[in-house]
Amino acid sequence: MSAFSVAILLAALVPVLLLKKPEWAWLLALLPLLLLPGAALFIIRSYTIEPNILAIQRLLWTTRLPLSGLQSAEVRPDVMRGSLRLFGNGGMLSITGLYRNRALGNYRAFVTDLKRTVVLRFPKRTVVVSPENPEQFVAEISQFAFRTA
Repeated sequence: MSAFSVAILLAALVPVLLLKKPEWAWLLALLPLLLLPGAALFIIRSYTIEPNILAIQRLLWTTRLPLSGLQSAEVRPDVMRGSLRLFGNGGMLSITGLYRNRALGNYRAFVTDLKRTVVLRFPKRTVVVSPENPEQFVAEISQFAFRTA
């Protein structure tokens, strides 16, 4: 999906560069290119499971999610299918933000691969992540998370 987003941005440049319009038209060509660095800031680099914390490494910061109260961790490929994006990035380098679908209700996504999704259920929230090895991730997170629930 990310490669597709980049291709669309580059394709948007073609008409602007080929048409001989006003001199300010080149500014329109820069707009898609400016979106890439903004999206890159929110990319998911990796997930680290620490005692009672899921650390999600971004480009310049780490998002820390407390695991206390975690009720379940389940591998569910394609669980985001049919989701409505409420707020966030829908696929340019990552899929992050607030989403909603029938299967999960409202949830927060930190996803890079829709085929490797893991659903983390808490009493008042649901989180979807996409680790490289979902089964191993669930086994590891279960060691830390269910101790203090």
